[in-house]
Amino acid sequence: MSKLEISNLHASVETESGPKQILKGVNLTINPGEVHAIMGPNGSGKSTMAYALAGHPRYTITEGSVKLDGVELTGMTVDERARAGLFLAMQYPVEVPGVSVSNFLRTAKTALDGEAPKVRTWVKQVNEALGRLQLDSEFSGRSVNEGFSGGEKKRHEIAQLELLNPKFAILDETDSGLDIDALRIVSEGVNRYMQQEDRGVLLITHYTRILRYIEPSFVHVFVDGQIAEEGGRELADRLEVEGYEKFVKANA
Repeated sequence: MSKLEISNLHASVETESGPKQILKGVNLTINPGEVHAIMGPNGSGKSTMAYALAGHPRYTITEGSVKLDGVELTGMTVDERARAGLFLAMQYPVEVPGVSVSNFLRTAKTALDGEAPKVRTWVKQVNEALGRLQLDSEFSGRSVNEGFSGGEKKRHEIAQLELLNPKFAILDETDSGLDIDALRIVSEGVNRYMQQEDRGVLLITHYTRILRYIEPSFVHVFVDGQIAEEGGRELADRLEVEGYEKFVKANA
């Protein structure tokens, strides 16, 4: 069974004045079938962790280990990490003018599997996945994220999740900018993915509303580049009432 193990993770980000240390020793293990929610104030390092795990070139892992199925990821390129089974749904999906959704998805699938999917079955799979996310078949002919609404961008990310079917998914504020209906649709997509029971999710969010649809196995409070508190769903409910202030003060 697959396992994602993050041990003593330190990471920095490139700024105009040079590298700035953001992550300061993160330890986290995600087992198959688990959803780990990461919650915390702005600037606490949540997105830095997501990008460092995925291999973004601006973020450098300076210490620690990230293993997927016992294989060390930190020396791998972005595409190698993806082929190993890691997936990132971005907080701000970028536009790719001139590249259609259908071509993007087929190219990504080919890169992951080492061979192109059969056209007839693949088109059916894509249309079915888009339909489950309430995106019509014409959507596949549009340029990736160009002119998409916030909800369309996030639903497209979850369609990628369903079609590429990685071992572990990092969802960076997938709920941001979504109305109630889009939030429900996106959450249903994540839950379908988790129904396989051998997959895992690292869900980064500011708010508890998405956790009304996606049940977390664990909730972690992230402050100043570290996990300050851990618990279950009840911890998220406490944060909704109390906020992050006491955790920020404790780590000041």
